[in-house]
Amino acid sequence: MRWIVLMMAALLGSAGASAAEPAPGGIILLKPDAVFDPVSAKRHVGWQVLVEGEKIAAVGPELAAPSGATVMALPGDTLMPGMIEGHGHLFLHPYNQTSWDDQVLHEPLALRTARAVAQARATLRAGFTSERDLGTEGAGYADVGLKQAIEQGIVPGPRLYVATRAIVALGAYGPKGFEPGVAIPQGAEEASGVDQVVAEVRRQIAGGADWIKLYADYRWRPGEDSRPTLSADEVKAAVAAAHDAGRPVAVHAATAEGMRRAIAAGVDTIEHGYGGTAEIFAAMAAKGIAYCPTLAAPDAVARYRGWNGAEPAPESVRTSREAFRLALKAGVRMCMGGDVGVYAHGENAREMELMVANGMTPAQVLTAATWGNARWFGLDTRLGALKPGMLADLVAVRGDPTADIGAVRHVEMVMKGGVIVPAS
Repeated sequence: MRWIVLMMAALLGSAGASAAEPAPGGIILLKPDAVFDPVSAKRHVGWQVLVEGEKIAAVGPELAAPSGATVMALPGDTLMPGMIEGHGHLFLHPYNQTSWDDQVLHEPLALRTARAVAQARATLRAGFTSERDLGTEGAGYADVGLKQAIEQGIVPGPRLYVATRAIVALGAYGPKGFEPGVAIPQGAEEASGVDQVVAEVRRQIAGGADWIKLYADYRWRPGEDSRPTLSADEVKAAVAAAHDAGRPVAVHAATAEGMRRAIAAGVDTIEHGYGGTAEIFAAMAAKGIAYCPTLAAPDAVARYRGWNGAEPAPESVRTSREAFRLALKAGVRMCMGGDVGVYAHGENAREMELMVANGMTPAQVLTAATWGNARWFGLDTRLGALKPGMLADLVAVRGDPTADIGAVRHVEMVMKGGVIVPAS
């Protein structure tokens, strides 16, 4: 793989030439063809990045290599901050492999956790050094354990910000379709009434949730359209309890009314938003609520059902595209998050390509996946930009991603916290 060849060639030609990988905590001067700065949304030819330990020390043209530094040439590559997956489910895998119901009901927790470990590794190698994981879908608090395993260096993976079990209205989620009255394990935690919802928010925070995720709407029965589920008072109380504890709130909302309730409650992000109107997106923009459009999820599901990508697209795909365009027009803060897990982990770039195909420029999407997500998720003091003092989470991609967003699929090097991630 070119990644390995480049690394070895750079090391052999570096100051104090050595065939060994740069030691963690060392000094590395990265010399790509160009650096993409997401704050200005510009690609700077000839810029370099100096890493000292786990942090960025300097960024700019013609940087001098300190004594003892490893100099790593990255010819043909663009270097940028590590990407941040804004909406993932590491404990899910593509629905054309195993249905969601069967994953929740039939796959053992140990199997799901082992798969999540492999999927975290694939995500990191794809250049996504951080991920907001929005619910384990029946796997309890296993995301908290996975996060700890990554932090302790037991397994490789992105920096995780987890939502644990998520919260749904009693009777509104799934799996469904079984004998009435039979207790069926659910893909999220059920609650009913303000007191129960608030108690569940606090329980999940105590269990390790970095984010609280609510379902403002869902399908009451299989085959029905989505309808509001949690009441306005329940959503408002949940948001207040989470914010009191210093936790942000993400809300699944696919209907106009679900989105209205979420906006009124002052949530931090809205996921999907397929039923959004121009008025609703204007309200989101006015309140500074970020939007994760998850275009790749309906696209993937439609393909599983036989769509070959030709136009006209299925209604679900057209609806998601229209909502996205309305949000863009309204100037909503745009999150890059594709609901990965519906489709394969490591294929996270699929959402970025669809965002470009539906109206954003490649530079805007690159910014959304780095500096944008870092800001909306409260991580911008240490992630998402190339500034001295920021964590050295970096990715080098082949070519110019500001000209062709597909370049982000051609990852040549990943660095997390100043340490180069092995390619295999």
